[in-house]
Amino acid sequence: MNASVQIPALPPEIFKAYDIRGIVGKSLTADVVRAIGHGLGSLARERQQTAIAIGRDGRLSGPELAGALADGIRTAGVDVIDIGCVPTPVTYFAAHHLGCHSCVSVTGSHNPPDYNGLKMVIGGETLAGEAIQALKRRIEAGDLARGEGKLTQADVKAAYVERILADVKLARPMKIVMDCGNGVAGAVAPELFKKLGCDIVPLFCEVDGNFPNHHPDPSKPENLADVIRALKETDAEIGIAFDGDGDRLGVVTKDGEVIFPDRQLMLFAADVLSRVPGGEIVYDVKCTRLLAPWIREHGGKPVMWQTGHALIKKKLKESGAPLAGEMSGHVFFKERWFGFDDGLYTGARLLEILARAADANPVLKSLPNATSTPELNIKMAEGEPFALLDKLKAGAKFEAAREIITIDGLRVEYADGFGLARPSNTTPVVVLRFEADNAEALARIQADFRRELAAAWPGLTLPF
Repeated sequence: MNASVQIPALPPEIFKAYDIRGIVGKSLTADVVRAIGHGLGSLARERQQTAIAIGRDGRLSGPELAGALADGIRTAGVDVIDIGCVPTPVTYFAAHHLGCHSCVSVTGSHNPPDYNGLKMVIGGETLAGEAIQALKRRIEAGDLARGEGKLTQADVKAAYVERILADVKLARPMKIVMDCGNGVAGAVAPELFKKLGCDIVPLFCEVDGNFPNHHPDPSKPENLADVIRALKETDAEIGIAFDGDGDRLGVVTKDGEVIFPDRQLMLFAADVLSRVPGGEIVYDVKCTRLLAPWIREHGGKPVMWQTGHALIKKKLKESGAPLAGEMSGHVFFKERWFGFDDGLYTGARLLEILARAADANPVLKSLPNATSTPELNIKMAEGEPFALLDKLKAGAKFEAAREIITIDGLRVEYADGFGLARPSNTTPVVVLRFEADNAEALARIQADFRRELAAAWPGLTLPF
């Protein structure tokens, strides 16, 4: 390695389980991103990859960080194809469309405006977990290739829109509310859905990295208030919303009911299984227990798996499943699509199903439902959530449980509901979720968890 290249200190906290993420100018600087680019380029060369596509979301720090990333990749002797400001799924699409099989999306996803990060695919593999730690070690050890890669530009937005229009057809025109939350979906989604045959009531479709209207995270019901209001005030049939980088979808009925992603997945599973009988449907541990029987009823095989878009993608690849999804709103279609999470394509597939009915709302509202809590978080110090879960697994007594699932934290199944506690892989919190047939059963299951959490970690402040 050329001794003149200085490797900056790499803050360990930015190397997350599924991506790299940090505060711009503090833990995530241009120098750090340039070094990561050099490491990614070196890894790409090792895997016989010659070019990496780079896209960025609408954050104000995007141009500078994407530039630094490109410099680093090219220093390793790998070409860079800059595809500009596009949703993360368009960056994933570029890796297929341009034939380079590698891409990086410079995105802070749904984090606050001062965050940014990198979602990375090298040679068709989404980097996650140990692969991200190995990248950090490689950079720190100076195990870096040298060369002079070229920089070119490509616009793949039109090809992306055309590919979806060739695949998805609506049986009738629909009027919808569309909230892009000032995220980068606004650069593509309005055009795509108009071409699909939709009349759009647009909300915050101007890309603005300050996110002046509301936080771009449709998994939080408070961020859907504007959609609910627009549905009341207009004759739109349903509402959809995208997160900051366009890889997740929120759905709202005419009367303001949020259709959470695990229920959306029921609709997608029934549709996909009509063409892929016996197919596996993968979903994460946070999803409703009503999903597995629904999948079986429609001739499929339910597969519960760990939370995390990179982990679900890996499972999808290994299993050959035609569809996967998780409670956070990432949905992955392998049937008719490429198997990456894509909020825009998911929205198009949703409307394709709903347009077959005269009114979308009865279809959405008839999906099985249960009494449940949203995702609840226990804030702890770094490392403590994993220690707490180890204690729970070792000593907790759930006498009435039918089954205890430990593939990701602790999911306790009862005859009439479930409780979940799992350590987040991205922030130092324990994630909790409860569901039951009725309010009494929910209260009983929560009491079980309250008792066991207090025994395992006295003094814990619980959010339920």
